[in-house]
Amino acid sequence: MAIFIVLRRVTGVIAIFLMSITNATEYALVAGNLIDGRSDIALKNKAVLVLDKKITAVVDTSQIPATAVIINLPGTTLMPGMINAHEHPLLYKSDYQNAHLQASSAYKALLGLKNLQRLLRAGWTTIRVMGDGDVYYANQDIRKIIDSGVFIGPRLTGAAHYISITGGGGDINYFSPEQTVIADGLIADGPDEIRKAIRKEIKYGSDWIKIMVTGAFMSVGDNPRNVSFSPQELAAAVEESSRHNIPVAAHAHATEGINQAIIAGARSIEHGSYLDEESIALMVKHQVYYVPTIYIGDYYANSGKLLAQSKNDEFYTSFRADWLKMIGKAYRAGVKIAVGSDLCGYAVPSHVCAREFATLIEAGLSPMDAIKAGTIVGAELLQWDDKLGSIEVNKLADIIAVSGNPLEDISTLEKPVFVMKDGVIIFNNFEKYSAINN
Repeated sequence: MAIFIVLRRVTGVIAIFLMSITNATEYALVAGNLIDGRSDIALKNKAVLVLDKKITAVVDTSQIPATAVIINLPGTTLMPGMINAHEHPLLYKSDYQNAHLQASSAYKALLGLKNLQRLLRAGWTTIRVMGDGDVYYANQDIRKIIDSGVFIGPRLTGAAHYISITGGGGDINYFSPEQTVIADGLIADGPDEIRKAIRKEIKYGSDWIKIMVTGAFMSVGDNPRNVSFSPQELAAAVEESSRHNIPVAAHAHATEGINQAIIAGARSIEHGSYLDEESIALMVKHQVYYVPTIYIGDYYANSGKLLAQSKNDEFYTSFRADWLKMIGKAYRAGVKIAVGSDLCGYAVPSHVCAREFATLIEAGLSPMDAIKAGTIVGAELLQWDDKLGSIEVNKLADIIAVSGNPLEDISTLEKPVFVMKDGVIIFNNFEKYSAINN
């Protein structure tokens, strides 16, 4: 770095300006293991070279350029930044159907930004928002602020709201008919209303459309076993979204709702609690991604924190084991499974999001494939695998390090010791460095 001192006389006073010409720093990240998101084994004796925002090379440690700044991360495993494909960053209370009207969109945007920064610090470098507890479009504004560099945060994509039928999982179903309240979802009945709702979502920045195809487990007054939208309505939703090159994510618990959403052309199935053999075959045939969001049910089981607690508890007690068996069957059949926590709003500690990896292993995924579900498969779902999800040359330098080897202890993903996004060091526990105030 060259430093030049410039003297300038301003109104009789000599002002001193320090001007610097700085060459971009090339980093060499060195750890005990490297999980690159593509290989089936952890690699040894590798260094990841980063310049500006991108990965420039993966080399043997003996080939590190003399000009590179070496960042030693001993006893750790380097891997791609984690991708959370189903999240609700603005939720700040467990009973979200009460909370969404108790705080302004601006208040939730501030809490949401802080929450997203905590999630980034926890290793989640990319997050897909699947609708959120906000009347307006706080997440879309947060994304603009992060993209413009005003604040640091994870890379965002997703839907501002979920689209629901009257009386569905996105409606408020526990007030008297005399009351007028704004639902947490966008309420749309019939193809025309659905098209208008989708156009409004896109107008204000949603780059995904989320459809509540069935009832939900954590909302009051609806049944997750019921199918909400008709095939004609689903077809209209996908057709309208497709004309704008916007993919559709289908919230679907009921078997028939899952199958109808796949046939209609949804890109992903969210939850899929009652999938069957036909569902699996359809997902394979239509190359539909599956985001099961398992751990959220475990987290809230018997907690007393939900208005709809009994629905969650009944499923946890009676159906969870069968569901995990079906997820394992889907995995072995070739369904592409992605990690989504569906859990980590402001009130939930950020580290618990990574417990979704352990539930996928419980369902039958190998530890490596569980990690890929939260890295390269998530990137493929988002159609960002040309720039994210693996440690490869010319991809963006979204890289984390965890203690030990997550293939042996998946819980290490809960507490990364190093986080880099876009080539910027967000956190380095070895140097006690953080770009975000905790």
